[in-house]
Amino acid sequence: MNTIILIAADLAAITILTLALYLRRHRRRDLVVSYLGMNVGVLAVATALSGSAAGVGLGLGLFGVLSIIRLRSTELAQHEVAYYFSALGLGLIAGIGVEPLWLTLSLMALVLLVMFVGDNPRVLPAYRHQTVVLDRAINSEPELYARLEGVLNGTVHSATIQELDLVNDKTIVDVRYAVRAAQPRHPQLGFDQPSGALSPAPQELPAEPVQPAPHTQQSVPTSAGVA
Repeated sequence: MNTIILIAADLAAITILTLALYLRRHRRRDLVVSYLGMNVGVLAVATALSGSAAGVGLGLGLFGVLSIIRLRSTELAQHEVAYYFSALGLGLIAGIGVEPLWLTLSLMALVLLVMFVGDNPRVLPAYRHQTVVLDRAINSEPELYARLEGVLNGTVHSATIQELDLVNDKTIVDVRYAVRAAQPRHPQLGFDQPSGALSPAPQELPAEPVQPAPHTQQSVPTSAGVA
């Protein structure tokens, strides 16, 4: 009975992990198939081996072998590696079935909770990691930081020069930085106004010159019979 509950719990957990968390946040379908296949495969093997004396050791060995094969076959981002190990961990926990039952379910819920919080876009949203190619060969650290902050519009925390090409005048830098907050837009002019800058005083328009009224000539009546 516990085996059926654990299999159902694992299927529910991997569905939440892949469809509700990963796919909605990163939109990569091929890894969803990989996570589902790895999880169910590890679950099946771990469940089949859980009754033997060497079940735990074989399960951990399978975990390591699959990890090496998958990680060497393609390049994954760090958050994708975290989802990958979480999918394998859920299948292994459910397949081995730690006693009591509530402990196994709690461990699976803990994995989901950590991934939900750790990969939430609201956690440290300003921090970025990027590889930047500059069109100049810069080996001075203050000049490099100033140039990167101007290009990235942020505060550089660390910058590691990966390649300094003096022939082609190029610098490749691995940068970790924080994006500055967006500056408010000027309500009338429509461009960004630096914070703390004084608003320009309204200018008075010059008064229009008063046009003089047109001069009308009046004809003077002449008296009849005047010589």
